[in-house]
Amino acid sequence: MRYEAGTYDVAVIGAGHAGIEAALAAARLGCRTCVFTINMDAVGNCPCNPSIGGTAKGHLVREIDALGGEMGRTADEATIQSRMLNLGKGPAVHSLRAQIDRREYGKIMKHKLELQPNLHLKQAEIVEIAPEEDGVWRVVTRMDAVYRAKTVVLATGTFLAGKIYVGDVSYESGPDGLFPAKFLSDSLRKLNLRLRRFKTGTPARVLKSSIDYRDLEVQKGDEPVVPFSYDTEKPIRNKAVCHISWTNEETKRIILANIHRSPLFSGMIEGVGPRYCPSIEDKVVRFSEKKRHQLFIEPCGLDTEEMYLQGMSSSLPEDVQLAFYHSIPGLEHVVIMRSAYAIEYDCVDPQQMGPTLEFQDCPGLYGAGQFNGSSGYEEAAAQGIVAGINAALKVLGREPLILDRASSYIGTLVDDLITKGASDPYRMMTSRSEYRLVLRQDNADERMTPIGRKLGLISDERWERFQKKEQMKKRELERAEKTVFPPSEALNHLLVSHETSAVSTGVKLAELLRRPQLNYEILAPVDPGRPDLPAAVFENVEIEIKYEGYIKRQKADIAEMRRLEERRLPEHTDYTQVVGLRTEAQEKLNRIQPASVGQASRISGVSPADISVLLIWLSRRREG
Repeated sequence: MRYEAGTYDVAVIGAGHAGIEAALAAARLGCRTCVFTINMDAVGNCPCNPSIGGTAKGHLVREIDALGGEMGRTADEATIQSRMLNLGKGPAVHSLRAQIDRREYGKIMKHKLELQPNLHLKQAEIVEIAPEEDGVWRVVTRMDAVYRAKTVVLATGTFLAGKIYVGDVSYESGPDGLFPAKFLSDSLRKLNLRLRRFKTGTPARVLKSSIDYRDLEVQKGDEPVVPFSYDTEKPIRNKAVCHISWTNEETKRIILANIHRSPLFSGMIEGVGPRYCPSIEDKVVRFSEKKRHQLFIEPCGLDTEEMYLQGMSSSLPEDVQLAFYHSIPGLEHVVIMRSAYAIEYDCVDPQQMGPTLEFQDCPGLYGAGQFNGSSGYEEAAAQGIVAGINAALKVLGREPLILDRASSYIGTLVDDLITKGASDPYRMMTSRSEYRLVLRQDNADERMTPIGRKLGLISDERWERFQKKEQMKKRELERAEKTVFPPSEALNHLLVSHETSAVSTGVKLAELLRRPQLNYEILAPVDPGRPDLPAAVFENVEIEIKYEGYIKRQKADIAEMRRLEERRLPEHTDYTQVVGLRTEAQEKLNRIQPASVGQASRISGVSPADISVLLIWLSRRREG
């Protein structure tokens, strides 16, 4: 028999990376919040790779932290190895990646939820959500407890109608052998939400002592470790190493000989898999010309003997997994502790949402994370904080938070999902941002912390530290433009030794920093007036000086983009009534209901000619 169990401002369904950020943000903004999880021991679980960050993903973590989120701080607390990726490339693609202790990460996150004022953490499977006449949402658990909430955030991850596949064996399950969410999908269909099936997978976990490390390449962490969070002051130490190995022709032969036993190729799996993180059998088929594929052997934590085989996701049968793993150098006698598997799950078409991640036809209902068709912990957390903030702001009667493409990778992620949709699990990449030289990870605080402060998610202490850093940066930029080095034997020797031309007249520090061969570290011996500043300040200043021209050009592009974003389109417009629009454009515009001309211009199937028609229609509408 159903019973009334409580009333909240915000209810969050799911306590993975999206649900955590949504719940914490809402509670910290002063809303009475409840977060539901199927299993309390799975809060903050990392069912796939034991790492946070990576190419473009590190940018997201930095932005989440700068906005007032929790992922970066907790990743720093659980880090066992850290590396900055892409240092051989330009600063726009430098990305931090941390190997974490996955159990420690979940333990820390769970405790933070438990300690957070205004927040209740409850173990329960949600089986039904429905709007009531007064605009409040009804949330019902499998135990027939009825909760009421003014807003709801759906962050179900891969649990929603989850199904595991290993060879020809399949069964209902969430990740890591946890129970799936069996009944909620039917409730969502009653709300006319368009659901689809996606698929992802994970490699085997193997016994550390069964690996032969003698011929494996060692991958050490960077020193000193750069933290994700601007709040982290305690130095982080590298406590573990990773190793690298490669598949070979024998690995390929074993997989191809058994490809008919893969549910991915036999037709058992209906869901669409991730394009940019394919299984090993998918790699072997799609990239048949490649003789080998790289894999990373990574520790799952400091207090476990489980090792993760990054790059070796599979849904082949257990006996085939064992055979192809044994063909790989270092893994000839490896013992599998957890078999690789694929998981299929329900998710939603994100084109039904607006830029706040609220469903257009379901006021007060928000979506975040893999439920929205994305993949990855970082993408999930980024959507979670946006959905949680906006759910709280709606309750509080405040203006919503809308991040555009030029503000952040978070804004790019949300805009891509709601405008372009997700035909397969969406993964953030630096190439997705046309403004990536402006949206670097080193300046995430400069872009996002003022927004977090205005919202109320940045403390006074942190705001003071941020302002101090900005003042240091401003003074150093001024010093670089004013400081002139006279020609000298020492200066010219240094310049020539780094393959750049000597000087015969005085030269500004900024001019020297613009030379690609030089940086602050190289110039230190001839720069006696250099102040004692944090390394992050010097990095920020050097990038802005070195890439000044390119940055100015991107800022001009941003200004033009924002001009189109300011041309707002009316809600619930019937675009079949806009004369001159092509039929395809009318259909796409009616389905997505873009908020602005700028968003409309990014919809696949809407041409520049259609945008011109929209601009003329808007002008006439205003005149009328």
